[in-house]
Amino acid sequence: MTKQIKIPLPQSGAGTADRSDGAAGPSLFERASGAFGLDPFKAIPIPQNFADAAKKQAAAFESAKVDPVRGAEPAIAPVGLTGNADIRKITLGGEPHPIDREHLRDQGMIVPEGAVTALIEEFRIVKRQIISAAREQGTPKSRRVLICSPHPGEGKTFCATNLAIAMAAERDGEVLLVDADFAKPSILSTLGLPKGPGLMDCLADPSLRVEDAVIATDIPGLWVMPAGNQTAHDSEYLASSRTAELLDRLTNGAPNRIVIFDSPPALAASPAAELAKHTGQAVLIARADRSGQSALEDAVRLLSACPDIKLLLNATSFSPSGRSFGSYYGYGG
Repeated sequence: MTKQIKIPLPQSGAGTADRSDGAAGPSLFERASGAFGLDPFKAIPIPQNFADAAKKQAAAFESAKVDPVRGAEPAIAPVGLTGNADIRKITLGGEPHPIDREHLRDQGMIVPEGAVTALIEEFRIVKRQIISAAREQGTPKSRRVLICSPHPGEGKTFCATNLAIAMAAERDGEVLLVDADFAKPSILSTLGLPKGPGLMDCLADPSLRVEDAVIATDIPGLWVMPAGNQTAHDSEYLASSRTAELLDRLTNGAPNRIVIFDSPPALAASPAAELAKHTGQAVLIARADRSGQSALEDAVRLLSACPDIKLLLNATSFSPSGRSFGSYYGYGG
């Protein structure tokens, strides 16, 4: 076994001197520094002016947090978002416009603040499934719902409007009904609302903000967006990247907002298939006395970009399950 005294000791570093009295020379740390080139420990520099240092630190923090051009908006997009998506909630406001209740009643539709009817109960069941699916998926896209039909005249606008009115009754939610039937818009006339710029105008003009095209109503929780001016290039506008930006702006950061699109018939116009790419749920309306199986199958294929397609049977004169709401609430079934 090697004796301890035979292990060579590091030589004194430069600038050190052996003690003349034969005592131990530099300390272990000093000899290690000389042998291995270790820098001696130094004290942390202290700023001469604490006030100036504090101001510089605060300025650096604020410049990283606030965009000098856009004020309090985030200068850097949060992790997980791409493009121009913004997770801030866009508030829907404006002066409320009255909904024509008498016109709704004449069309056989749900009348807000009216008595409970079989129609209300049926759309309560429909809306509950849609809201449940949106909460389960928990994404902005899942809160965008496409209402479509294979052919014209099968009741898609009737169902889209009633569904929106039923959803507006939710205590902690809001719904935006978008007229996306650009060739034959009918939402405004159905509700008795004034004309104004709409979705197609926002797609065609980048200077328009999509929230400025939203019409507030006197039904709490219900907003409406018109179709906008007609164009021969509606499918091309919907296929552009701006569509995703506008729809993200409507739904990102608003977990309690459902956006319902009343689209053109899937087999009659191409915009329905384009809109399906931007929605997480689709409700395909089948009229009991008109829609054929082959038409429904073709429509499902065209809407296949949407991951969740539901089928809603409209205009039925009987219930296969024998279910009836009328006897419980006291009105005819």
